[in-house]
Amino acid sequence: MKKETGCIHIYCGDGKGKTTCGMGLCVRAAGYGYKVLIYQFMKDNNTSERSALERLGNVTLVDGLPQEKFSFQMSPREKEERRAYYENQFLTVTRQAETEGYDVLFLDEIIYTIRAGLFDEKLLLHFLDTKPETLEVILSGQDPSRDLIERADYVSEIRKLKHPFDQGMSARNGIER
Repeated sequence: MKKETGCIHIYCGDGKGKTTCGMGLCVRAAGYGYKVLIYQFMKDNNTSERSALERLGNVTLVDGLPQEKFSFQMSPREKEERRAYYENQFLTVTRQAETEGYDVLFLDEIIYTIRAGLFDEKLLLHFLDTKPETLEVILSGQDPSRDLIERADYVSEIRKLKHPFDQGMSARNGIER
């Protein structure tokens, strides 16, 4: 069941559903029998999708920090610490994908992390240029660079037309988190 070619997917935009799209593709791949590896940048280990995906035998979710906050809430020192942490996590996860023969790698919110100055895009670009040929890679977040878009095989933009957050509604368990 090995794939011949691994493509690069980007789910981007200001609308709700980028992570949901990436997770849906992971579920589809797992259902086919592919081995899936997921790491979520900028999120703690308590997202609802993790609870469901942890039950699938061929999906591995790499833990992040036990608590997270938005980049705009971080002090300069926290940002510096997060950058070192995220870059180390990225190297660990991509090495794991390569050495343990994963078919699909989802780097959720990595594009947001780059945009927030918490991750060096050059690391990601180098990985995409040298990744195993059969590895499918999924990236999500807002405002991917031209370099990322050029490397991608699929780019889907999810645009917000309306969102309850704009009317003051908080994120709801099981729906937005």
